[in-house]
Amino acid sequence: MHFKKFGKVTIFSSKGNCDLKKKCYFCTLLIKHTTLNLHFMKKIVVLTGAGMSVESGLKTFRDADGLWENYPVQQVATHDGWLRDPNLVTEFYNMLRRKCLDTKPNEGHRLVAELEKYYDVTVVTQNVDNLHEAAGSTKVIHLHGELMKVCSSIDPYDPRYIKTLTRENPEVVPGTKAGDGSLLRPHIVFFQEAVPMIEVAARECSKADIFIIIGTSLVVYPAAGLVHYVPPKAPIYLIDPGDVRVQETDGFKHLKMGASAGMKILFEELKG
Repeated sequence: MHFKKFGKVTIFSSKGNCDLKKKCYFCTLLIKHTTLNLHFMKKIVVLTGAGMSVESGLKTFRDADGLWENYPVQQVATHDGWLRDPNLVTEFYNMLRRKCLDTKPNEGHRLVAELEKYYDVTVVTQNVDNLHEAAGSTKVIHLHGELMKVCSSIDPYDPRYIKTLTRENPEVVPGTKAGDGSLLRPHIVFFQEAVPMIEVAARECSKADIFIIIGTSLVVYPAAGLVHYVPPKAPIYLIDPGDVRVQETDGFKHLKMGASAGMKILFEELKG
């Protein structure tokens, strides 16, 4: 008996120590069968917002009267704010990274990742932390950028100048230049800037068999508009303790609670 792993799938064989590179007939059949089963998995798209990470200890500016970690949002999260004082913005995101490195995924994050055992899952998140990835989610679309990345301030999406920071070196010295000579800036979509991943996210939403919304007020556009791309027959589950304005359909269900509590209930329902 031997086994080989393909992503999260383990294939067992009773044919001894075959060499998969030589296309063992038995293993080839198993791989084809497994791929076929994965192809026919139902697709879940999960849209997450700030409420998803609150239980991990990360604050959200939407609940703080326009302040984010005691800073006015206009100063640290807008394009104008960056142009006005890039040093302040750089230091602010240095502080956020330090805080983020001390946080861990909560039960809600872990259960979203666990759904991949039963479904083809894509996470579309408005959050800039990497807690979904840390919990084990393998397909994550970041609408508003990623906190642990920095980029060119002239062309933020030129891959040549996007750099991933490390836990050991999570900070940027104000005034540091990118490879194209511009200031290195946070790889964050500031207010007043376009959201380049929105079309990719919309395509994923249009293929959803099940759509889950967690911890977002659905008031920040264009992310809030993604729900309109979901096929009419797809059930929509909303997990949020507050009142959220969303068009209710026959398959709509609102779990009025936090991310972890709501995902515990929904996970048991969906895993069947």
